Amino acid sequence: MKNQSMFRLSSPAYLGGAQYPDKYACVGLGISPPLEFSGIPEGAKSLSLVLEDPDAPDGTYVHWIMWNIPLVSRIREDSVPEGALQGVNTAGTNRYESPCPPYGTHRYIFSAYALDTVLSLSPEAERIDLDKAMNGHVLASAAFIGLRSKK
Repeated sequence: MKNQSMFRLSSPAYLGGAQYPDKYACVGLGISPPLEFSGIPEGAKSLSLVLEDPDAPDGTYVHWIMWNIPLVSRIREDSVPEGALQGVNTAGTNRYESPCPPYGTHRYIFSAYALDTVLSLSPEAERIDLDKAMNGHVLASAAFIGLRSKK
């Protein structure tokens, strides 16, 4: 991966490592937060995004996967960029599944990938399928973490 240190993922709604806002969790509106990308590497043709909870009781819980995101600097809250595709999350749906930890404090990790290609995946694809399709095509990656406690 090249340009690793330049590619960044953040949110204007909260700081990385801070509390995941109620608005974007199951106790609030349950909509996806706004996200910002910067330092997209030269040669990138698309972006992909994953939101997962590695602290879930039955192993990592995938809340959201999306690929073929155009080279945008921002994804507005509660939106999917035109042309992007969403895959199947752990709940079995093709959408953002808001954080709702059953106990303790969980880490909700957004991972973004700058790819040198546009992926040929169907909306039935899951995280494992996305990982296989991205293999060998990741120019850079970035992560952004929010913490959420049971309310």
